[in-house]
Amino acid sequence: MRHFEKDAIVSGVGISRIGRRTGVPSLELTLEAVHAAIADAGLNATDIDGIATLGDTPVPDVAAALGVEPVDYSSGFGVTGLLTPVTSACRAVADKQSRHVLVYRTVQMIGGSVPAAPTSESPPSAQQTQSEQPSIGGMDDIVELIAAHAYSAANWLALHCRRHMELYGTTKEQLGWLAINSRRNAAMNPLAVYREPLTMVDYLAARPVSAPFGLLDCDVPVDGSIAVVVSAADYARDCPHPAVAVEAVGGSDGVGGWFHRPDYPKMASSDAAAQMWSRTDLTPSDLDLAELYDGFTFLALAWLEALGICADGEAGPFVEGAERIARDGLLPLNTYGGQLSAGRMHGYWVLHEACLQLRGQAGERQLTRRPEVAVVAAGGGPIAGCMLLTC
Repeated sequence: MRHFEKDAIVSGVGISRIGRRTGVPSLELTLEAVHAAIADAGLNATDIDGIATLGDTPVPDVAAALGVEPVDYSSGFGVTGLLTPVTSACRAVADKQSRHVLVYRTVQMIGGSVPAAPTSESPPSAQQTQSEQPSIGGMDDIVELIAAHAYSAANWLALHCRRHMELYGTTKEQLGWLAINSRRNAAMNPLAVYREPLTMVDYLAARPVSAPFGLLDCDVPVDGSIAVVVSAADYARDCPHPAVAVEAVGGSDGVGGWFHRPDYPKMASSDAAAQMWSRTDLTPSDLDLAELYDGFTFLALAWLEALGICADGEAGPFVEGAERIARDGLLPLNTYGGQLSAGRMHGYWVLHEACLQLRGQAGERQLTRRPEVAVVAAGGGPIAGCMLLTC
């Protein structure tokens, strides 16, 4: 069986300026990223016949600014969570509904940056059809969490992390190595908002947020936009840069919600990863690069285990000392600085960085041995999506 994503490529990537409290309008940031991505793909705006976004800068505004009338494939939070617009774009080009689909994600520190409710999506799961309406799976149990005075994702994921610590002996210092590794990589990224050195002493001294998380376990809110162009696979021969192939996708809308899973503290990431690996002959041992969602340090640990890079309970020792996850390590992790230091772009900077690294165009932070297989993962709790990319 040939899965639809194999008929899609990422032909172009673009990023806007990134900053904190910039006051730059969302449309302006979006257009910076969009124009860069279209040019990077070797296209003109008039070549864009589809647009997909998670639900931030309105599609009509972007289309009007580009002077095009594309099909809107936006689908909010679907089965692949934050990456849903990308998988929707892959589906569209695979089905020959469009040839070049522009996908963007724009965030701002002040104002709404997440859609109020999901809409429809054609998910990758063979068990679902286009007519089904995916939900923001498992979100109903937020009511129970709030009733217990757990008011935010920092509280909810802290519970997962504490349980992981109790089960496997995961330590606060192991979480710290993730933050330190991200900061080292951010130092080589001119767009990262935090680039100054970070030590374990600094990490442990950070003010507490929700035990065991401190401030440096939490991602950094920013203003910015990232865009990619998803094209039909046969456009690869015309791309001005090496085309990035989409080998496999996976997603889950989180049966079991935040804390009702029988395998707690596992999350939807486990289901998403299992689906992704079921759609390819590649295995975790083939990975050269991992760009993983780190809205909180623990989420990167959870993804390492969900993806089968580490066995259950072994992610903490794997990242300890940050040697295995360093740029010259066994599996380089979050080479751009992650959301912990570069900035929170809701899973789109991981995609942008993976494409640059696979193309050999990441500048000072480019890995010495150019990667051929990368995994991108986004989300946490009851919503997760991941992609396997090759070049």
